[in-house]
Amino acid sequence: RSSDLNKRENHRRGIDMLHGSIADKLFLFAMPIGLMGLFEQLFNSADVFLLGHFVGKSAMAAVGNNMPVIGMMVMLLMGISLGANVTIAQYLGAKHDEKVSETVQTAIILSVALGALLTVIGELIVYPVFLILEVPLDVYDMAERYLRIFLLGLPFLSLYNFEAAIFRSCGDSKTPLYSLIIANGVNIVLGFLSVAVFDFGVVGIAWATVIAYVANSLILLVLLCRTPDRIRVNLRDLHFSKDELGRIIRIGLPAGIQGMIFALSNVLIQSAINSLGTEAMAASAAGFIIEANTYCFVNGFSQATTTFVGQNYGARNLRRCFRITKVTFGVEAAFLFVVTAVILFFSPELIGLFNSDASVVALGTTRLFFVLGTFYLNGMIDILSGSLRGYGYSLPPAIVALIGICGVRIVWLYTAFAAKPDFSILMATYPISWLFTICVLAVVYQMCRKHIVAGFAHREA
Repeated sequence: RSSDLNKRENHRRGIDMLHGSIADKLFLFAMPIGLMGLFEQLFNSADVFLLGHFVGKSAMAAVGNNMPVIGMMVMLLMGISLGANVTIAQYLGAKHDEKVSETVQTAIILSVALGALLTVIGELIVYPVFLILEVPLDVYDMAERYLRIFLLGLPFLSLYNFEAAIFRSCGDSKTPLYSLIIANGVNIVLGFLSVAVFDFGVVGIAWATVIAYVANSLILLVLLCRTPDRIRVNLRDLHFSKDELGRIIRIGLPAGIQGMIFALSNVLIQSAINSLGTEAMAASAAGFIIEANTYCFVNGFSQATTTFVGQNYGARNLRRCFRITKVTFGVEAAFLFVVTAVILFFSPELIGLFNSDASVVALGTTRLFFVLGTFYLNGMIDILSGSLRGYGYSLPPAIVALIGICGVRIVWLYTAFAAKPDFSILMATYPISWLFTICVLAVVYQMCRKHIVAGFAHREA
């Protein structure tokens, strides 16, 4: 029986991050994470697609207005859950099994509490957020109804993100993907029925998404309760450790804030887009979905870097940690070159899938060329940020993102775009802010790396 349990445990651990080659393992680990993000984005993509075809472009624009707001909350949840990922990965690398169990139990409790808190806060700030976004009156009611219902699903979305982080920490990036595929099937079927059969419109689409989130989180919870691995959840003995809670928050909160900064900058840009009319709003909604789906894989490489570095740092293999970062740059560059080339070539057709209006297609294509054409800059930012988080340095990249992403875009909006309120001028803020940020972050990374080496040498001595 002991032999069987060991075999099952080794299987659950998934990819061995501590030994052997890096590039192929990192790619195989990142792809399920990217696909998982893709299916997470499919929740919103399916909503916009169904509304655009069965309700109209006003409903599509209403949901599109909510995407940056939803993105902020999702990025916060993903970032904080990354704190659990890093903490558990480091303990696994160091073979501290008791700490692994304490962190897992703490993460589950934190996820539900955090999701509930965000639901309450979100419901309270809907009105002021919509004022900031300057949501047009013709889509305001639909946008508000969708967002308020969506917020009710945040506790389950939060639980899922932490559950997925727990699985990833031990090398299993496939199980969360499988549950998400099932949840997407639920969302699409219920969403289609709500608009095509029962004519529930935006309200039906929102409730379909919430129900799918519930199903998704419960699937992973059952699997975590049944796994023989060290990441097992025991619902009868759920407890939290103040020390592990502190570690999760210390690493995860800056990562979440960094993600929110990216999303906040999108909220500010969305406000500028709203001033350009319904066609620009609809085009950006479609373009944003395509970009977000592509970013899933950028984020996949970032999270893979974090987990690989985290485990190897816990195992005290610093040389391999640095090698992981270098390899990720090359692997992601090759991947993005192929993917973005295909998307840009077929960009008019892809935008047309969401809405065939000529103005929407033209503006959406313009957005894709500005954003996806320079997307590797964004990828470089995420790789360096992911590497630093793997060592436990989560605050420095968050500060750089605040200045480089949010700061530069605010300046651009109130200078260049204010002087010439043109769609292309507005889209140029993406590559400009990324370029500035990667230059600063590269310097910060080298400084942190020297500090890491010095600290490592001191502990060895």
